[in-house]
Amino acid sequence: MKQFRGRVAVVTGGASGIGKALARAFLGEGMKVVIADVEAPALEKAAQELGGPVLGVVTDVSKPESVQALADRVYAELGACHVLCNNAGVGVPNLDVWETEPSDFQWVYGVNVFGVAHGIQAFVPRMLASGEEGFVMNTSSGDGGISPLAQQVVYASSKAAVSILTECLAAQLVGRGTKLRAAIFYPAGGLLHTGIWTTKRNRPQALARQQAVDPSRETSFEAFLEGAKKAGFELPVQDLDALAQHALEGIRNEDFVIMIGRETMEATLRERAAKLARGECPIELQHMGLG
Repeated sequence: MKQFRGRVAVVTGGASGIGKALARAFLGEGMKVVIADVEAPALEKAAQELGGPVLGVVTDVSKPESVQALADRVYAELGACHVLCNNAGVGVPNLDVWETEPSDFQWVYGVNVFGVAHGIQAFVPRMLASGEEGFVMNTSSGDGGISPLAQQVVYASSKAAVSILTECLAAQLVGRGTKLRAAIFYPAGGLLHTGIWTTKRNRPQALARQQAVDPSRETSFEAFLEGAKKAGFELPVQDLDALAQHALEGIRNEDFVIMIGRETMEATLRERAAKLARGECPIELQHMGLG
């Protein structure tokens, strides 16, 4: 997809972090941008800060009717969607599987997995019907799609699902001879200062945990950096605007995998495959890792 100017981009989770950076990058290319987010105040603030032709729509991606309403508004007001970024995501504290509760999976999968599916279901049929070229970019994570961390079972497994879902989508779009393409976006390049560190602020009360989580299992971005430093790790922090520009180029090139340092995954995946082929578990418990 080479031409962006005058076209329409829709970004879920667009009020902050990576989503907001993507919106800014699209605006820089002369696109009309729709940012969707569950947080109304943050959405309004982001739309004002971004300026330009930005439409903010309060959306709960875990609810299909909410995403359908988003698509209805996009097509009613802007008439099209050319780039769809299913980017909204949440996470829960690091827990052993037997310590998780059903609501942990219901919430995280509702946003991270169902949210992507709902976006595809609401937008792709209309994108196909338009006959125009288009692009769907689903945000996954190396923690899940490439090398999952054992202690992040809920989040990692949800992102693994997003990766496979996107592989299937991409194959179907090409196999059916459509003008749409799809990509997995693996945010990388360093530690990411995004809202994923504080997503519990948006956890619905109906999906609250019954048992409180030990505060030591939760940490802020700043505390994580400090803890890593004390442990002897100097972790780079990835600039989100630079990350968004990298994603933009991936869309322009119609890459299926969009990731800074993409070439480094081969060795990781080869080692993972070798362990599986030997009948071994490919991951070990790590005491510190990046989500």
